[in-house]
Amino acid sequence: MDYGAFTDASLKMMYEAVRGALRADDEFEAAGEEPKFRVRATPEWKRHAGSLEAEMLKRGMQLDIIDWTGGQGELPLS
Repeated sequence: MDYGAFTDASLKMMYEAVRGALRADDEFEAAGEEPKFRVRATPEWKRHAGSLEAEMLKRGMQLDIIDWTGGQGELPLS
């Protein structure tokens, strides 16, 4: 996909769509259901997000990087 052909707004929208699908999958799993989008299980989602990040950073856009750890990499608060 030619990410350079998209507008800044389009890149942001696609990136937020990845974040939303990931959040929805996490909510389904927390409720004991199968994830609908399989974002964590499908490497293409992560590649797509990475390509979007690279293009947005190249353009100097500010973004909040997606946390792919699902909180697993965080230290517990003591």
